Amino acid sequence: MDVLHFTSRKRTTYQIKLEYSLLWECALGIAAITNTPIINTLEKPLDYWTTIKGNMSKEFIKELDYVEKHNTWKALLQLLHMRRFNDLQDFTSHIQELTEDQLKFVCLPFIGHPFQDLRKEAASGNGSATSEMKKLTKDNPFFPQYIDYICTVDSTFLKEHLITIMLGWYEAVIKKDIEELHNMLQTDYEMKRDMLNKLEPEAMVEWATGGVSYKPEPSVNQVLLIPQYVYRPWNIEADLEDTKVFYYPISNESISPNDRYMPDDFMVLKYKALGDEARMKIVKLLFDKERTLQEITDHLDLGKSTVHHHLKILRSAKLVEIVDSKYSLKTQALKFLGEELHLYLKK
Repeated sequence: MDVLHFTSRKRTTYQIKLEYSLLWECALGIAAITNTPIINTLEKPLDYWTTIKGNMSKEFIKELDYVEKHNTWKALLQLLHMRRFNDLQDFTSHIQELTEDQLKFVCLPFIGHPFQDLRKEAASGNGSATSEMKKLTKDNPFFPQYIDYICTVDSTFLKEHLITIMLGWYEAVIKKDIEELHNMLQTDYEMKRDMLNKLEPEAMVEWATGGVSYKPEPSVNQVLLIPQYVYRPWNIEADLEDTKVFYYPISNESISPNDRYMPDDFMVLKYKALGDEARMKIVKLLFDKERTLQEITDHLDLGKSTVHHHLKILRSAKLVEIVDSKYSLKTQALKFLGEELHLYLKK
């Protein structure tokens, strides 16, 4: 499972929280269609996105172009985290009620507790604070430009844009499939909730995201898991105060909840990866300790290119990762593989 890092953050214990909402799906759909560099990597084919755009007005296409230029999908996600909203009307009304400073503070990214005062200053129009935030986030692919935009844009215009883009996408894309989308998100949420007390927090994150290893960080007390369909197969990662967020791709079982024989893709990949003698030997070698490609090759009567191919399969199944130039076994993934199978068999 690949990850898009929309984050800036470094070991304490955290708790898992689960949420789901069609509003997340709406905002992430807007993010997906305006992320031109990766749109070909999304599970939904390019024709799907082309058809959506083809059915939209020229005025709304301009709004989407504006999202792409200024990454205002990020503002939508930040605002959605303010509280739990009952529906789209509740969300848009809340945006309208925000003062300029409140709006901009929430829309600006969280970059760490020591910089919260700086964030407030930037939101209030302090140019020096804005410049400092841009410097602190210079390694992020879009944060400096986005920060500059949020700090300088007219707040009334920004509100109108955000409301227009959410309402337009909801009406054009979400509403026609609202029951199906809600059922899929709810099914996945309930599936993850049922596993919450069976797995340790780190194992839970790894299982839900399809292989993302997230170690505890100082100041992160909570990991929020939010299921999404539109951005499959990607995980979207973000930071909030005290919270790491993963908008994770829902499983195959949630897409076809009435087909009790549909296994999860991630589980199938793992079992396929383990269904080979050479790869099982590699797993045992890595269970003993981390090893380089050469060390693994020296233990097996196989060519280096063949070993590399087997390692690639194990990595694709999220059973193996590279740590400090060595291959390492993801033992958590193996530990709850049996639990995954049990969950599938009893459904």
